[in-house]
Amino acid sequence: MHARLKHPLPFAAWWPLAAGALAGVALRLVFSGRDHGLLAPMSWAFIYLAPMAVGAVTVYVAERRRRRSYAYYFWAPVTANLLFVAGTLAILIEGWICAIVVMPLFAFLGAVGGAIMGAICRRTNWPRQAACIFAVVPLVFGILPVERSAEGRVGTVERTVVIDAPAASIWRQIHDVRDIRPEEVEHGWIYRIGVPLPIAGVTQRTPSGLVRRITMGRNVHFDQVVAQWSADRHVRWTYRFDDDSFPSGALDDHVRIGGRYFDLLDTEYTLTPVDDHATSLAISVRYRVTTDFDWYADAVARLLIGNFEETILGFYGRRATSAPGTANPAGGT
Repeated sequence: MHARLKHPLPFAAWWPLAAGALAGVALRLVFSGRDHGLLAPMSWAFIYLAPMAVGAVTVYVAERRRRRSYAYYFWAPVTANLLFVAGTLAILIEGWICAIVVMPLFAFLGAVGGAIMGAICRRTNWPRQAACIFAVVPLVFGILPVERSAEGRVGTVERTVVIDAPAASIWRQIHDVRDIRPEEVEHGWIYRIGVPLPIAGVTQRTPSGLVRRITMGRNVHFDQVVAQWSADRHVRWTYRFDDDSFPSGALDDHVRIGGRYFDLLDTEYTLTPVDDHATSLAISVRYRVTTDFDWYADAVARLLIGNFEETILGFYGRRATSAPGTANPAGGT
């Protein structure tokens, strides 16, 4: 089984990786059920077990040709999972945002599956049976009914920055910001991974009260409904989405705001004067994640929201300090 071939075929080193990636793509095609039903792609059976199966198949195919190193049991499954995710993108069954967000988890679990298969190949005489089990187990658990909580996990992320501008100037920027340029928010990770860029945010008085209208690229739009208001000091708003707030293709369905898996509950800005020229601006975002792997989804949400808050605070700081008539002794944020 482990004898080295005298004349290896071209690209033979890539065959195990291709086999693992194809196994993953095949599983993803099978896991195409409704998100709240059987064989759902967001189920724990797919998210946890599919990348392990990819890693196991990769190592099994490689071991059929010759014994591999322990390092191979790590890097080959990781690479195969990268190819697996790339394959789902290529055939348009997955979006960039989901792919980038889930890749670290898939890489880790793939390495775990590869290490287990490597140990099986070294210490037992039934690696083929084990590889089959790895491939079948996701399907077995994927068709079992699972009761899922609709509540999810609610978290809050806060950031604060001191801006060399009076509170009134910052307040005006928050409630009347237009013509946002891509370079002004280029450090926001969410925009780098595919979330449409913001264009404007303008607070308007409507028959139902104050509403901040948000417009973004790809025709994304929604309302932030003011729930608390203290001019130049504090504002809190909740979110309101219409049926056409997120046109088809604008966002991956699995990360759509207000969807089954992710939602923004409210956002608060608090402005506190530091002295005659400077103001402390704090932002607090409350969100919800509802998945079979909330521990991971929550960690990713906190990371991305925290970076978004830092990006938007820097944006308001630059806009406020460069506004006509704004004192700016320090020259920026």
